[in-house]
Amino acid sequence: MKDLKHLIYFENLLQDAQNELVTKAVAEGKHALGYNCYYIPETLLNLPGCFSSRLRAPRCVSTDIASYYMTTRNCPYVRSILERAIEGGYNYLEALFGAESCAAMERMEEHFVLIHPVKNDKFFSTIIDPPMKGDENNLNYYKAQLKLKVVDKLRDELGVDVSEEAMLKAIEDHNEISRLITEMGDLRKLENPPITGYEFHVIQLVSQVCPHYLIKPYLEETLEELKTREPEPKFPFRARVALVGSEIDDPDFTKLIESCGAMVVADRYCFGSFPSREQIEILPGESAFDAICRHYLQWNQCARFMDGDKIDQRHNEVRKLVENFRADGVIYENMKFCEFWSYEKVLGSFVLQSEMGVPCCTIEKEYALGSVGQLRTRFQAFVESLEIKKINA
Repeated sequence: MKDLKHLIYFENLLQDAQNELVTKAVAEGKHALGYNCYYIPETLLNLPGCFSSRLRAPRCVSTDIASYYMTTRNCPYVRSILERAIEGGYNYLEALFGAESCAAMERMEEHFVLIHPVKNDKFFSTIIDPPMKGDENNLNYYKAQLKLKVVDKLRDELGVDVSEEAMLKAIEDHNEISRLITEMGDLRKLENPPITGYEFHVIQLVSQVCPHYLIKPYLEETLEELKTREPEPKFPFRARVALVGSEIDDPDFTKLIESCGAMVVADRYCFGSFPSREQIEILPGESAFDAICRHYLQWNQCARFMDGDKIDQRHNEVRKLVENFRADGVIYENMKFCEFWSYEKVLGSFVLQSEMGVPCCTIEKEYALGSVGQLRTRFQAFVESLEIKKINA
């Protein structure tokens, strides 16, 4: 296929947390607000005068200093984020909104206060206690946490407008970015898509790490380009897979899978578009803030949720993705030392294979892409097994 016009530019934007567009927004006086987890609604961090920045640590190959504070037997993602903070990679931030989504994440976020790695006089950090269930009581608790530790902090510390009108504008912004990303992502449902999983991964990431008002024109142009882009004469992959798991913010991981013959047609992982790019709807009688809270709790599929309904939702959503995007199988990933996803990887793959008849491959990986040879072997074997299943069928 013909190269996408802005793909190289997008790839360059992902090389550093403080990329060209982030630097421009900060220079224009916008408040740069960092976050690590879907439990912190991206929408609330894009109120007028603000922009969200989901934290990554691209090209982080050593976590020696962070490991001193957190030990090596801890999530490599959180160690990499802390390492990058100590290196000065997040000095553009005015705030970090954290969530106690796991003990490792909370420890990392606490160190943003304890050792002051962000050299910005305006910087502050808060951590919410997110719910582990999705019922009404937990929704009310979630609202209280977001009100106290996000909305009130934005108003009191930075003077941000948190009115109903401002939140309605933030929802409108979210829905427009989500529409663009979803339209591009839905192209992967086609028999011979005009976009690869790698390209979509890059596009989804830039929508999370760049100011929306600056990246939006590039996304609009890319969508129009994709609508008329001619795909390869013949589908160039041997299989279609859904990628499910924890923190995956390195597009080269998706590229590795696709180099083994499997197109990644659905992305259900942290940093993926499922969930994150669904439209926020305001129900009758709801305020904008209530709608945001309900939306993020309803769509959240974190492995941290322990109630039966949420567990079933996680597995059913993966099955729906497999059906809607015509995936031949699922690759379940977990970050090394991630307790929640190491359990979910085993449970989810068992349920999908034994109860839903969906072939699964499970892998564990470091944050920085390593052991490529071993991963390549696993993926190639999985692709071959999917081909054999097709032949036998």
